[in-house]
Amino acid sequence: INAEYMGDFHHRFFIPLFPSTKMGRMHSNGKGVSRSSLPYRRTPHSWLKATPSDVVEKICKLAKKGMSPSAIGVMLRDSEGIAQVKSVCSSKILRILKCNGLAPTLPEDLYFLIRKAVAVRKHLDRNRKDTDSKFRLILIESRIHRVARYYKRVRTLPPNWKYEANTASALVA
Repeated sequence: INAEYMGDFHHRFFIPLFPSTKMGRMHSNGKGVSRSSLPYRRTPHSWLKATPSDVVEKICKLAKKGMSPSAIGVMLRDSEGIAQVKSVCSSKILRILKCNGLAPTLPEDLYFLIRKAVAVRKHLDRNRKDTDSKFRLILIESRIHRVARYYKRVRTLPPNWKYEANTASALVA
């Protein structure tokens, strides 16, 4: 067997660890790989004096004020110095909220998509000729349907849940 042929064979079937073709965005042409990374340490720092019961109490207090799980995480990170709640409590914020019966009825990403669709629809009521917004509303609503389909599959939403534009403002009120 020719050595050149073997080299070519190897390169033809070599699967790189980080492929050059990235998965694209759903409704744009971006293929970015920028993302945040978790802290290397999985244990809380020695200077952190917060106990798991204190953190759970604080999470429940913030949830009762109406804050979303991600907003609670940002608040704990900025004011309390807790980088990851999971490293302190060995449980994530949403799981803590579910255990205490404070979890939001709608998943957070779906809630914000619906809120965006309601805002665009309100804009369209005032500006009928804004065709770009009409197009963007179609894209937002298709994302809502896709995310809802996922949450029905993993049984976070009931199987008969359906997004309807005329009742959407009541969901996010």
